[in-house]
Amino acid sequence: MFGKKLKVLIASAEMAPFSKVGGLADVVGELPPFLEKEGAEVAVYTPFYGCIDEKKWNIKDLPNSELTLDMGTSRHVYKLKTAKHPKSKNVNIFFIDNPKYFSCFDVVYPMWCDEMYEMQRYVSFSLAVLEYAKLLNFKADIIHANDWHTAMIPVYLKSNYKFDEFYKNTKSVFTIHNLAYQGSCDKSIIDFANMRWDNVYHDNCVEHYGRVNWLKGALYCADKITTVSPRYAEEILGGEFGEGMDYTLRGQTYKLCGILNGTTYDKKDFDKKEKPKFKEEVQKLFGLPINPDRPLVSMVSRLTYQKGLDLIDFAKFDLMDLPADFVFLGTGEGGYQNMLIWSSNNSSNIRAWIDFKPELSDTIYKGSDMFLMPSLFEPCGISQMIAMKYGTLPIVRAVGGLDDTVIAYPNERANGFKFLTYDARSMVDEIKKGVWTYIDRRDDFNKMVDNAVKCRFTWDNSAKCYMALYKDALGLH
Repeated sequence: MFGKKLKVLIASAEMAPFSKVGGLADVVGELPPFLEKEGAEVAVYTPFYGCIDEKKWNIKDLPNSELTLDMGTSRHVYKLKTAKHPKSKNVNIFFIDNPKYFSCFDVVYPMWCDEMYEMQRYVSFSLAVLEYAKLLNFKADIIHANDWHTAMIPVYLKSNYKFDEFYKNTKSVFTIHNLAYQGSCDKSIIDFANMRWDNVYHDNCVEHYGRVNWLKGALYCADKITTVSPRYAEEILGGEFGEGMDYTLRGQTYKLCGILNGTTYDKKDFDKKEKPKFKEEVQKLFGLPINPDRPLVSMVSRLTYQKGLDLIDFAKFDLMDLPADFVFLGTGEGGYQNMLIWSSNNSSNIRAWIDFKPELSDTIYKGSDMFLMPSLFEPCGISQMIAMKYGTLPIVRAVGGLDDTVIAYPNERANGFKFLTYDARSMVDEIKKGVWTYIDRRDDFNKMVDNAVKCRFTWDNSAKCYMALYKDALGLH
């Protein structure tokens, strides 16, 4: 029925290394070559933002690719640019260029953007994806949409394209990378989207408390729903993590599953002889005393409420009293930035660097003894995986992908430290456990480092799970 290869179209608002804000970009950037290794023919569609470097990535204009779409009361013109995936010459990346919505900004998500304009950006992108697939005759077996930005695609397939011959055998998969963002807006967006109200609003689809909620529409219309970890797939069915969508999700459990993200590995990731050199470099960079035997705890993160920064705020004086050093790297909400700067200026063992520096973060991962992730919620988390491959033990809250990947000490297979309750005292107690294990029980600590380095959360495994899910959606068993 499908020939030799399964055709998979992936649509996403972000894709590393071209455009990146969060973990969504990492998944869409890493997964396609591994799907190809599993026998899929993959095409990725993403917006062409002004921040994307055409020369660096050898992005070319696709000749004769102009597309005109009438949406709402206006006409929109698109062009297509293309490049090969940096890690696979067989995976085509298509960048949808529209100067009104994308290339006019040098960031992915501009701040202070009008709500309706932000919705129009991604509604128009999603519709353009479906039209360009037809124009290029890429008849996908699976269209894999990601987060609210492309949640319109499953809705379009079950409404506007329901009787379209081109898509009659196409199934959709929708991945929730972060349920907190749902694409909720005023219902007038339906007119702009060229959708029929009776098909999508009054039919218990995108309507959510009198507004349009695109994520809810995708939950109803997609053939399969995934999250980026098995634990998160369970958590979002309850009120604490369900973000007001738990009732809807509980009605869709028959098509919901969690597939853990992966990370890339290299034989040179961990070297016991090199780690002290990286630790010394971090201590120098952050103005800390050079001491190979003093525990070094780090945190590289967006500085937001989700990442547990309020716990750091509550616990800062406790951290100052510990026989350990703490380094923080990241940018985010102003209040948290100021709190870390104050802590850095008023303590001998806390240091903060308010910036986004990939090279420095790599050094911190490699040189730290422990890595802190006290998240309020964490759909998957990749930082703990990166830390472990460098022999840096994670200290995490037992939520989402953190709970799936970290085995708590004491345990023969322990690869980190874990606390359950979201409060500063529980976090501090677990940090103390890590610090004193490092100081007083170094043999236990080193055994945990060995366990962490041996862990393998690979994209190979993720790709195999996605391929099985795709085939299940298509009824291929």
